[in-house]
Parts: sequence; C-alpha cells; structure tokens
Amino acid sequence: MMLLTESCALAIHSHTNKKRSPATWTPLCEPVHTAMMIALWLLFSLALMAGGVSSMSNCSYHRLLDHLGLSQKSESLSNVRPVWNWTTPTPVMVDTYLYGILDVNEKSQTFTSHVMISMGWENELISWEPNDWCGIESVAVPRDMLWIPDVMILEDISDTGSITLSPYTEVAHSGMAYVTESRRLTTTCKMNLFKFPFDTQNCSITFISFMLKGIKLGPFSNSIIMSQFSEKVMVTLGEWDFLGIRLSMEKLIYDNNIVWDKLVYKISIRRRPLLYVINLLLPLLFFLILDLASFFIDEAKGEKLGYKVTILLSISVLLLILNDILPSTADDLPLIALYCIVIFALTGLSLLETMLVSFLIDMDSRVDHNIQTSSKTCEETPEETDCQRESQRDAEISLVKVEDIPNKDLNGDWLSNPCLLQRILEVRNIRQKCFFASVRCDKKKPGYWERVGRQIDQAYFCLYLITTIGFLVFTYHQWLH
Repeated sequence: MMLLTESCALAIHSHTNKKRSPATWTPLCEPVHTAMMIALWLLFSLALMAGGVSSMSNCSYHRLLDHLGLSQKSESLSNVRPVWNWTTPTPVMVDTYLYGILDVNEKSQTFTSHVMISMGWENELISWEPNDWCGIESVAVPRDMLWIPDVMILEDISDTGSITLSPYTEVAHSGMAYVTESRRLTTTCKMNLFKFPFDTQNCSITFISFMLKGIKLGPFSNSIIMSQFSEKVMVTLGEWDFLGIRLSMEKLIYDNNIVWDKLVYKISIRRRPLLYVINLLLPLLFFLILDLASFFIDEAKGEKLGYKVTILLSISVLLLILNDILPSTADDLPLIALYCIVIFALTGLSLLETMLVSFLIDMDSRVDHNIQTSSKTCEETPEETDCQRESQRDAEISLVKVEDIPNKDLNGDWLSNPCLLQRILEVRNIRQKCFFASVRCDKKKPGYWERVGRQIDQAYFCLYLITTIGFLVFTYHQWLH
C-alpha cells in the first residue's frame, strides 16, 4: 500500500514537471484512493463494533446484579437496616387499596376485606446510574435478598394462609425498594349499631412497626387517590356501599418514653338497608296497623282476642330473627330493638285491654240475666212491689222488740238470755233479706258493664293511636337524621 502511494506521488510529480494533463495520471492513482477509503471504513466499523460490544455488556440484569452485590444472598443486605449512619431513620411508605368487602360480622365484630398493600422504603446501600446501564431504571430481586421493614397490622386476626406475597422486591436506581402483597384481611372492628340498618361503620387498618428507632411511617399517596383507585378496582361490596378511605398519622405512647408511629387507614362503609326494611321494619309496621284495625272488630263475636294473639306471635318470630343479627354486647340499645320492643309492648297491652273489655261484656250479660230473673220474681207478688220498704219495716219491728227488753236483762249475763239472742238473729236475717232484695230489685238498666267496656275501648284506642304516631315520628327522626 505504501509503495503504491509513493509511486502515485512520483508519477504526479513527474507529470506536473512535464506540464501534462491530469487525465494521463488519474487512472494510475484511482485504485490507491479506493483502497485507502476501504481501509478507513473497516477501521471505523471495527471501532464501532468494539464500542457496541462494550456497551451491550452493560445492558444485562446479571451484570447489574453483580455490580450491586445481589447475585447471591448477603447477610448484611437482608438482615440489617440499609443505612450508612445508624442514626438516620428509614422512611417507610405504605398504601392500602380496597379490592372488595367480603363480610361484616356484627356478632363477632369483625370486618373481612380483600386488600392490596404496597410498601416502599429507601435502601442507601443500593443505587446506580441508568445511563451507565443502558437506561435500566429498576430491577427485581428475590424477596429474601433485601431487608424488609417489620410493619404489621394491629387489628389483624386473619390466618397466614390468606396472604399472597409477591416473590420479588423491586429496586429502583435511586435506592427505593418496593414490595406488594394481596391478602384476605380479617380485622377487628368496633361497630356502632345504634342506627341499624341505617348505620355507617368505620373500620380501621393500623400499620405499626415495633422497632423503637429507625423507622418512620408515612403514606405514598393521599386519601383521595386511594379512595378513587379503590372505587375503580372494587370487585364485590355485598350489602355495603364504599364511602372512602381516610388517612391519619398517630402516635402510640407507652410508659411516657416509648413512642411508636402509627399509620391509620379508616375505611368508611354504609349498609344498604333495603333488605332489612322489607324483612323486618315493614312487617312490624304492618302488624301494628293490623292491631290498630282490630279495634273495629265487634267484641261480641269473640274473634278479636284470637286475632290479637296471632299478631303477637308473629311479632315474636320477627324478634327471634333480629336476635340472630344483633350482638349481645352492644353498649346502647339499637333503635331497631327499641322499635320491636315498643311494638311488642303496644300489641301486648292491646291484648290485655281486649281481655278486660271481653270480661266486662261477659259480666254484663250474666248480671243482666240475674236482673231479669229477679224482676220476674218481684212481678209474681203484686203486694211486694217495693221490696226494700218491706224489708225496712221488718227491720224496724225487730229493733223495737230489742228496745223493749228490760235493762236488767241486758246488764246481766246476756249470753244466757235466749230472748235477746233470738232478737239479734232476727235483725241479722232481716239485713240479709234487705241486701238480696236490693240486688233483685236493682233499678240499673241492662248493659251497664258493656257500656263501661265500650268507653274503656274507645279511650284506649285514642291513647294507642296517639302513642303509635308519636313513636313512629321519633323513630324516623332518630334513624334518618
């Protein structure tokens, strides 16, 4: 190549001295220039290939893991909090997203839900520059390769079989590490059932770490973002409506010198009351209206008492259904229990009032029969039209006879005086005759006790109606306001 170049240069020099045209020497130098261009292109290509091989060698996850020391498990990375200075706290961010409401048990006071928990923290020992590694910004490593914060849920009572953990920890180039888990979470939840079935419940999910120092809990996002995302991904709700998630940061203080950070997520849900209204509230109200309507049934037919007993038994069946729903350890008596008890009490008092009225009507019929019999007896003896006057005359005659007895007989042993004893017995018999005569010859009109029973029935109906309307208005105001 060098000889061809020198020969071409001499030829150009000689042709120049002889003042010949360039056309005579160009064919001699053209192969030389072509060869030089090919050589330069080959050298440039080799250089590019060498640089490409070098850059491609840094685009592998394996090389990056080797560079970070994560190709094999390291005790220092998996067991120790990843900070350069132990006094530096590690910020741990936690987000909770609700995927479904599975069960709310009022008896056991538990809330079962399907949640996804995302947790992230800063690992100061791991970081890289994405531009040096073909733009790799994150890498996934096995979960047990890195240290994971010991964050737990205070209210959790679910078993470990309901937890689905992600097998990998995602590590970003800035050193942030992320793990996610999906779980069927069962937590304790103190419920307020005073307004059942128009109640709203707030169940808490509290995250806490019992490491005394080094972990500072906080959220990834705010309550609005978590509530909106949960509404979008919600799969099942059951008989509840999801209202939102509220976030709060609190402190747990023990013995005035031990303080833990708490991250509290309060999930608000509202019950759909339609099923309970149809199965409990409306039937009870219907029975109450039927009991009020029973006052228009005639007492003489004898059907009213059995009708009210049937209503009372039907209300008892609904109370048994309610007993299976409400907890026995409630602090306040729920309104629905008060609603059932008052309706049961009103129906029971109505039954007692019906029994009283029926008794008065029956007694009036018996008294009317005795009066009719006595009237016939008095009518058979025309000389004894006024029975009471005749009895009074007999009594006066007997008293005069008693007064005629000498005082000396009275001052002595009067128990041994047969005349005095005879007069006393006559007075007693005459008084008994006066009493029976007043009963037989009573001038009360027939149906007296029946009229008393009707008045009691009307007064009780007015009181019953006013009490029912007032109670229903009170219950409606307490339930819906």
